[in-house]
Amino acid sequence: MILPDTIIAGDCVKLLSGQRQPLADLVFADPPFNIGYKYDLYEDRKGYGQYRDWTRSWMSACLNVLKPAGTFWVAIGDEYAAEVRLIGRELGLFLRNWVIWHYTFGQSTKKKFARSHAHLFYWVRDPKQFTFNDLAVRQPSARQTTYADKRANPVGKLPDDVWSFSRVCGTFNERVQWHPCQMPLRVLERIILATSNPGDLVLDPFSGSGTTCVAAARSGRRYVGIDLSADYVRNSRERIAEALAGRDGRTAISENPEALRAGRKVGAKRRLRQDDAGLTAGPDAPPRRGRRKAAAKAPMQAMLPLLVE
Repeated sequence: MILPDTIIAGDCVKLLSGQRQPLADLVFADPPFNIGYKYDLYEDRKGYGQYRDWTRSWMSACLNVLKPAGTFWVAIGDEYAAEVRLIGRELGLFLRNWVIWHYTFGQSTKKKFARSHAHLFYWVRDPKQFTFNDLAVRQPSARQTTYADKRANPVGKLPDDVWSFSRVCGTFNERVQWHPCQMPLRVLERIILATSNPGDLVLDPFSGSGTTCVAAARSGRRYVGIDLSADYVRNSRERIAEALAGRDGRTAISENPEALRAGRKVGAKRRLRQDDAGLTAGPDAPPRRGRRKAAAKAPMQAMLPLLVE
């Protein structure tokens, strides 16, 4: 029997398939993407058919414990997003949103456009009976903040289906150093607040760094996490305890990189590039906020005579 407010070391397919009663109000799954990440136990390189069959197995196991009015979220990359969407349809889930998580700090590329997004599938089991707390996630609209439009809804607007949150980079306070990939708390907080109620049970079958369980606990939900790695489980339990005790700065809301940039140290190579671009601080230098614009204008100003001709 799986008890609430715990993280278990084991295989989620075996553990969840053996449950006789539904226990989860919300499932959030961020499985390995099959792109070669280095986990301590799981091998993230499977053949196409093997990975697809395994995906169907763990999604079916999660459905086995999802309550009739439950909600099911899956995060996945481009490589298998189409397959996950179709498996959800085959399993009888009803898609409410196909959310795109657009993240800053995407990886640099040279021969194609840099990828800076992941897919978040939002399904429910029953299209007429489910939880959606719109007031918990509304935000100020442009009508309110920019245009002072009297027609604006005073409680704000619901977020669009493209969410912009930074990845949890290695320099962020929120980052744990014992897991290779980590979801931002801000993403999980929005999902949990919107699609579950206080006291509900949130299940993460691939608990990993423990972010889902931390966000659930901080939001007044019960949680169950499962992971193959006993080390990840132990570290996640410690992370939750520290977060609830208010001692863990790593569990703060994901930093805004723009706000922190001014306080970061500048290395010698970067300072040299700034010197070359005329961006080094000095009596005649533009204000900090204007330096990037000044650098962007320089090549355009050089092209103006050509454009006029």
